[in-house]
Amino acid sequence: MMEKNGSLIINGTGSYPGGHYNKISIRGEGTIITNVKCSAFNIYGTSEAVENVETGSMKVFGEVEVKMNMEAQDTLVMGTMMVGGNAQLKKMKIFGLLEVGEKLSGDEANIKGSISVNGDVEYETFDSSGGFEIKGLLSADTIKVGLRFGESCAEEIGGGKITVKKKSYTLLPFGKEVGSLRANVIEGDDIYLENTKADIVRGNKVKIGPGCQIGVVEYRDDFTHDPKATIKTTTKL
Repeated sequence: MMEKNGSLIINGTGSYPGGHYNKISIRGEGTIITNVKCSAFNIYGTSEAVENVETGSMKVFGEVEVKMNMEAQDTLVMGTMMVGGNAQLKKMKIFGLLEVGEKLSGDEANIKGSISVNGDVEYETFDSSGGFEIKGLLSADTIKVGLRFGESCAEEIGGGKITVKKKSYTLLPFGKEVGSLRANVIEGDDIYLENTKADIVRGNKVKIGPGCQIGVVEYRDDFTHDPKATIKTTTKL
């Protein structure tokens, strides 16, 4: 067991060993060349961790790349964070950009910026008013998506309660740019969708709102839809 080395503060440029630290602050350009464990990791400059990172709190105001896996209790990204492997981020708030090479998981996800994930995303609550690109499955008990601009997408979306609504930007005078969501399959207990393109929507209670293009709706209990929505076929299970 290595003892904690106190704090590591990098103001200039340099490479440093990993190990156990209490707090790491990077204001310059720092590379950490082996596994690192710390209670707080604050990045104001640019940082690269060549191996794994395990931290209590992660705050990114600059740019960080973790080449392997990352674990954090509390994560705040105002800048850019890239994780090559799996990212286990218990509570995360993303105002900037997060990119994950494999799987992303945790308890609470709050996205106001954007995330890009090559694998699955698994949370208890997933709340996005930014944008996401998920190559695998997005699953959470509660999924709330506010569509502001651009296209958010996931291969599949699964959850208990799934709510997708368009959010208009009052700041944009022309207001033509409307966000949309695309997924192959959306499956949940209670589903409400707007501005969504999906091949299959399956649930107990399904409500299809304006701006949707759906291939098949399969429902158990309840189904309603906006007259402006396009639905090819509907089946009661």
